[in-house]
Amino acid sequence: MHNFFEFMLGLLKEPAIMVGLIAFIGLIAQKSDISTILKGTIKTVMGFLILGFGANALIGALNNFSTVFTEAFGVSGVIPNNEAIVAVAQETFGFEMALIMFFAFIVNIILARITPLKYIFLTGHHTMFMSMLVAVILSTGGIKGTALVAIGSLIVGALMVIMPAIAQKYTEKVMGTDQLAMGHFSTLSYVISGYIGSKFGDTSKTTEDINVPKSLMFLRDTPVAVAATMAVFFMIASVIAGGQFVNTISNGQNWVVFTFMQSLTFAGGVYIVLQGVKMLIAEIVPAFKGISDKLVPGAKPALDCPMVFPVAPNAVLIGFLSSFSAGLLMMAIQGMMGWTIIVAGVVPHFFVGGASGVYGNATGGLRGAILGAFTQGICISILPMLLLPVLGGLGLEATTFSDFDFGVVGLVLGWVVS
Repeated sequence: MHNFFEFMLGLLKEPAIMVGLIAFIGLIAQKSDISTILKGTIKTVMGFLILGFGANALIGALNNFSTVFTEAFGVSGVIPNNEAIVAVAQETFGFEMALIMFFAFIVNIILARITPLKYIFLTGHHTMFMSMLVAVILSTGGIKGTALVAIGSLIVGALMVIMPAIAQKYTEKVMGTDQLAMGHFSTLSYVISGYIGSKFGDTSKTTEDINVPKSLMFLRDTPVAVAATMAVFFMIASVIAGGQFVNTISNGQNWVVFTFMQSLTFAGGVYIVLQGVKMLIAEIVPAFKGISDKLVPGAKPALDCPMVFPVAPNAVLIGFLSSFSAGLLMMAIQGMMGWTIIVAGVVPHFFVGGASGVYGNATGGLRGAILGAFTQGICISILPMLLLPVLGGLGLEATTFSDFDFGVVGLVLGWVVS
């Protein structure tokens, strides 16, 4: 009997198995057939494992970049990337994260049922990221075990209904309906962009009135955009650090070839992680959607930020470029001030900056898209820097959480538990 309990505990402490169990329970509750249950559970576990494989590649490239960047500029450079920081923390907090994620879904359904906030948050990977952030910060405050899971679940579950509600006024303007909500923990980016657009924009000229050059269309392909941008950053850092220094960490590989290969490895890692997350979420979300449909009549699905992309495709590109420009400006300011440099990451600036451009365009046309995305670009360059000390031991890594809501929630929670 003792060996059996040891075996069960070993299984539950494996985050991939824990996440698989979430899908398993959800599918059984929906009375799915055996084939669907098996497929859903196995693909969820595989998705989690794939996330880990991609993260290992990504973290290796990040560490090399960080070493070269520090040598080149004499300051530490941190790349904000939610997938990377979660992968780093997975080994220590994976079990707690999986439990918080599971119970947060239940809290979300209960709150949607008993309060006027009828939102079911279906962006599973952001639930996962927020669960990890909360687990890490509560643990740095000395909260452990059952208390950590209980408090964490309540916080994340509450955020899953509060955040879509905060953005709903602007989301309705963007989507033209109040039946869809934004389920992405960059809510405050979209709210700020929508607000800036409404105050300083001009609705007489929208982003969709202009023609985007075909030469910039490659930026809409995330892996290509990540590889290209990372290659530029890495090459600049390598040239300034000097080929001789880069050769000391390249294991005999030519420093130019090494720089390009590391950039492609980083982009490949991001791509694998995104596929892992996609696979994981594709199975978990339907499992919970079925339950919520039965339990919360009139619920509005809160979906991932790309739901707004088709509304104004030009605004996505303009928002990305504007947000990215703000990130580069902040890098220069952080360097001059001797602060930790938050490297302008393509992933957050593309997804969040792009969606912010759509919100800014909805309330203030072309000018609203540019100003709104630029303003939030400054915010997502400052907040990750302020968040680093709050993350305890994780703050020493070459990566951190990237989005606006993580920064605000992390700083407030860090202040409360300190």
